[in-house]
Amino acid sequence: MRRDPRRVPAASNVLVVGALASGLGLAAPALAASSSPTTVPRAALAGPAVPAAAPAPSPLPPPPSSQPTASQPPITDPSADPGDSGDASAPAPSETPAPTSAIPSTAAVAVPRATDESAKPAGATADPPPPPSDPHDPNQPPGYANGFHFGSYGRVIAAGDAAGRPGRDADIVSRGSRLDESNYAELELRREDYWKKTGAYTRIVATTAFANPVFHYNGQFAASIALRNLYLEETGLGAKGLSVWAGSRMYRGDDIYLLNFWPLDNLNTIGGGLGYAFGEARRTSLKFHAGLNQPTDPYYRQTVLRAPPQNQFGETEVALLDRQKLISSLKLSHTWPLGEAGGVKGILYGEFHYVPDGQREVESKVYEALPKDFGFVAGGQVTAFTGKRSTYLTVTGRFAQGLAAYGELNAPTQLRPNRRTTGAHELIVTLSGNWEKGPVGVMFGGYYRQFRNASKQLDFDDVNEGIVIARPTVWFGQLAGLSLEGSYQMQQRGVLQEIDTNTFKPVIAGLGRVGIIPFITPGGAGGFQRPHIRFIYALTVRDAGARSFYAADDVFSRRSVDHFIGMGAEWWFGSTSYFRD
Repeated sequence: MRRDPRRVPAASNVLVVGALASGLGLAAPALAASSSPTTVPRAALAGPAVPAAAPAPSPLPPPPSSQPTASQPPITDPSADPGDSGDASAPAPSETPAPTSAIPSTAAVAVPRATDESAKPAGATADPPPPPSDPHDPNQPPGYANGFHFGSYGRVIAAGDAAGRPGRDADIVSRGSRLDESNYAELELRREDYWKKTGAYTRIVATTAFANPVFHYNGQFAASIALRNLYLEETGLGAKGLSVWAGSRMYRGDDIYLLNFWPLDNLNTIGGGLGYAFGEARRTSLKFHAGLNQPTDPYYRQTVLRAPPQNQFGETEVALLDRQKLISSLKLSHTWPLGEAGGVKGILYGEFHYVPDGQREVESKVYEALPKDFGFVAGGQVTAFTGKRSTYLTVTGRFAQGLAAYGELNAPTQLRPNRRTTGAHELIVTLSGNWEKGPVGVMFGGYYRQFRNASKQLDFDDVNEGIVIARPTVWFGQLAGLSLEGSYQMQQRGVLQEIDTNTFKPVIAGLGRVGIIPFITPGGAGGFQRPHIRFIYALTVRDAGARSFYAADDVFSRRSVDHFIGMGAEWWFGSTSYFRD
């Protein structure tokens, strides 16, 4: 989670959310339930009952609820037998998707109130009574329900090394262990409604993210804030399986939790999209999206000073180069159910990136033409899952060519002489999974990545890298646990180093890490169960190649052994950023 990239809001932000909810009519008990580990039954939010003499017709059943990624995965029932035998419950999946036929029934989801009051039949004084509902686990994805809802992802840590310096990320690969990631939090407020006139559902989502540092660390009354989601989604408008959305959105699929990495599809986009789920079981879905962005870089935008019109005094700024990048994506997925709750999910995925031509000024009144450029992504994913205890195995492959090899929010570097990205490419292959039985579990992951920029000559930006990582865990009852984590990562850069007179070899770096993480949690056993309060100790051993990646006088360039010691917390609940559509 990524859930990036990915940090904790001050307490005043919670008050702001509370005040906003109060001003919009959210009752205090409902707000308290949204921000506490134990939520109230949804019936409490469904509105008053209709008198028996004049029942109104029930709306259509709600569409399938959004499903979570590995950052919001299946939760083991604490009351269940710690062994696997007889556990036939159908958990909401993470990287382990449950069969789409396992849709929450209307008996488990409160029927939302109609927003269109004029659509009530004559004589009806209120909306239909909701069906019986059960207390909702905050780590499970909700279905659509009327009213305001609050969700969050967050992590916060106070840490240092053995010499008193602040804790610091020690990974050398682009996606390493998340043990030493910095503070980060997302606060989500959303509004969900059922529209009786059309039988459609809407969801409006606003997610604010807060990045490190926080006030209580540096004493600066300032924050690094980003708006990660601001969009409207409509479901069931015109067709039962159809969904349409527009706005600014984190648009992504399954992640590798240990690496905070979405290997197949992870777009930050402003635009819109539509999707269609086929059949009653919704096992097949097709989604299309298109959006625009303009990263802050001279490749996309250049401003120059020019005389103002009509001989006015001074100078004015003019955007000489001002081009946007178009990114579109297409995703086809299907789930084949196996056994009581297991199955296999397959995904085919593609992207298209395009930037138009333009011109920029290289010196006064001397211009350079920039040609249009494009790129594509092609990839796929296969996930096998048991549907029990979050057990799954996922394989992913992704290839990007041209402009798309640099990512959606980056500007290309090291271009060809014709100033295009022809020849740039990125290949990623990943393996990840989780296994749990009784009081033990093992989570693991790894990837290999090869990146080449558009220049034909190798340089420092050209890289081969990879990591393998595993985290075995043992739970002590339902209150606490102990995780161990081990990883090894290597990276090779496209430059040579002289090891002897006139003898050169590629720069290759290696790094090993071992960590121990005791934790307590109110949610019971489960590798993806949160919240956690935890202690972290990580030992890092780097070779000479890894030390050579740091500048002179950087302590990482001098140390072959490092320690990371910290205490912190991590949580997630009710956030659409970590649901899978």
